[in-house]
Amino acid sequence: MIFENIKLAMSSICANKMRSFLTMLGMIIGISSVIAIVSLGDTMRSVVAGEYEKVGSGLAYAYIMSPDDVYTESNLFTKEDADQLKEGMDGAVTYAGFRSSTRTDLKVGRKTETVYLSGLAENPTEMEDPKIIYGRMLNDKDILEKKKFVVLDSTTAFNIFGQENAVGKTVKSTINSQVEELLVIGVFQNTDSALMKLMSGGSFASAYVPESILLDENESQWSLYFCMAEDQNMTQLQSRIQSYIARMKNQDVENVVCYSAKEEMGTIDKMLGSLSAVVGAIAAISLVVGGIGIMNIMLVSVTERTREIGIRKALGAKTRDIMIQFLIEAAAISAAGGIIGTILGISVVAIGGMVVGVGVVVKPTVVLVAVAFSAMVGLGFGLYPARKAAKKDPVDALRYE
Repeated sequence: MIFENIKLAMSSICANKMRSFLTMLGMIIGISSVIAIVSLGDTMRSVVAGEYEKVGSGLAYAYIMSPDDVYTESNLFTKEDADQLKEGMDGAVTYAGFRSSTRTDLKVGRKTETVYLSGLAENPTEMEDPKIIYGRMLNDKDILEKKKFVVLDSTTAFNIFGQENAVGKTVKSTINSQVEELLVIGVFQNTDSALMKLMSGGSFASAYVPESILLDENESQWSLYFCMAEDQNMTQLQSRIQSYIARMKNQDVENVVCYSAKEEMGTIDKMLGSLSAVVGAIAAISLVVGGIGIMNIMLVSVTERTREIGIRKALGAKTRDIMIQFLIEAAAISAAGGIIGTILGISVVAIGGMVVGVGVVVKPTVVLVAVAFSAMVGLGFGLYPARKAAKKDPVDALRYE
């Protein structure tokens, strides 16, 4: 009997193709919106997590707050403070610097390329470890001796010199109001995602130079960046660093803020997850609108097929059979809209990912829940029309014109 009801429901839907499609449209829009938004949120979270993995979970930074908003040398850090912290942590801190950077122009003849010069302190690959394709990365000797070296990304090298392998060539740049000639000792391939490029300015490339040529020996900085050894307990080490900095700068421990990249990633991930859930819930409201459309068209269908219902009842169809027939029809319309909406939502996200150059994340559970929910909406909103059809008196139904 159930197969007969499915067959009747399908024939009714096929007999009114345009009306059935327009009824599905609300579900299609609702489901595709929910899947696209949730998948976009999951993709963003995946990209952010990937970028933080590149940075490394051991990266952290510290700064000193002033309760009275008055900032003096005791609230700022110098190169001597960075060295003292690194030595005082007995190997637990592998890098200490300011992550200083400046936007400047690199010039070769008449060619100019704007870049961000990022300064690196001793043990530079702990902070930045790019994929070197020509030459080498900066080392401790370069930094200690204040060598005027630069490591360029391959695109910048090609734009300035007409070739990627620019090792041994020189560029001119203005650093601290002075024109300096920098020797290219390495070229790296930029592996940042499109999202990271957008967040970092997008239009300007990065280049690495010794931090010692960007900053004066006693120049003060607002925050101090450092990398922790992998075998360290992050929470305990952060507490240790806070206490050490407080003693070093003669400050209260409560005023020293120490924040790790891992904590930052967790905060951003939580924020993106909450935002995705909220926006997805708002988009899901359209499913209710789609459900109302299904209820409306099913009520019209019941009215149109009153005589058919009377004939079926006169031939022995039970109330339950009539009810199941219309419920199946409502669920079929809803589920079909859900499937089309799912395909549309996944396609939109996939095309968007291809355009931006980011691998999309579409969780199977989201797809299954979306389709199941669409069918449930169809059943829920199809229940009233089905009950109305099932309760019709066969004699009155046969008299209906």
